[in-house]
Order: sequence, then C-alpha cells, then structure tokens
Amino acid sequence: MSIAVLKTRRWMRVIAGAVSSIGTIGTAIILSECNIINIYASEVTWKSYSNTHYSFEFPYPSNWNSSGNSDNNDGIAFVTPNNRNVEMRAWASKHLEVSIHEQYSREQTENFQTAEGVFGVLSVEVGQQTTSMTLTITQGQVKYNWRGESNSKEFKEYYRLFYYIAQQYKIN
Repeated sequence: MSIAVLKTRRWMRVIAGAVSSIGTIGTAIILSECNIINIYASEVTWKSYSNTHYSFEFPYPSNWNSSGNSDNNDGIAFVTPNNRNVEMRAWASKHLEVSIHEQYSREQTENFQTAEGVFGVLSVEVGQQTTSMTLTITQGQVKYNWRGESNSKEFKEYYRLFYYIAQQYKIN
C-alpha cells in the first residue's frame, strides 16, 4: 500500500512511501488530476450533511444514499446509487489530553487547508483493491475525519469530487 500526501498550500505534491502494485505511473496518473479542483461544483446538485454532536458539515451529491447515522451519532456514510463500492464517511471523536509534543508534531505535518481556512492532513492511500482520500483535522480534544473511497481502478474518476468535498469540510 502506498500513501500520497498532497502539499496543497503552495500547489506542491509530495509522494511519500513506496508504491506497490499500482506503481509510480499509476500513482502519477491518479495525482495528475490535482490541478482541476472545482469542476464538480457546477455539475452536481448538492446537499449538506451536518453533525450536531461534533458540529461539522460537508456537502455531498444529492443522489448519494445515506447509510444512516452511527449508533453513537459520531458520523455517517454515503454511497453512490449505482456503485456501492464508492463511499464517503465522516466521523469525529474526542481525545483525552493532547501533549505539547503531539500538538507540535501535528502542526508540522499539516498539508491541507479547507476553504474555510482550517488546516489538516490530506492523504491518499493507494491499495491493490481500494484507494482512499482521507482528511484529518484535530482541534483541541476533537479529531475530525472525512474519507472518500473507491475501487483503485475507478479512483481517478472520483478524485476531483473527493478533493472538492474535502475543501468544503467545515467545523462550526
């Protein structure tokens, strides 16, 4: 499995980790879509999911189906109507204490900024079967997560959508 971390603050891309079965060319093809970010915004009818327990929200395509809130109300999952192997999940959890060392370490690895100005870590994990994009934001004692995932062969078709949604993620 490979992990690609996107340096979006200055439009740089850094690929970290060894690239396994998909190979360097496959990863480069997936990441080549980085420059076209807002293409989905005008092509899709949107709804917005809001989590009142942890006060986060993000847009999702109106034709995607919800699997319902989790039992503890910490998040939700959505799947496409025509391909149940493509999904988005969002959840949050409270951490106990955050040490000064953890805070400093997290600030050093943040590589992404949402449209609202919140910093976090955006990573792409490329596997033989599935590929996912994950946004992780830590504020105080709460860790927020959003993930878009699809079959590795189809990921290039969903990359821009996932990236756009990660940009629009909000913490209220």
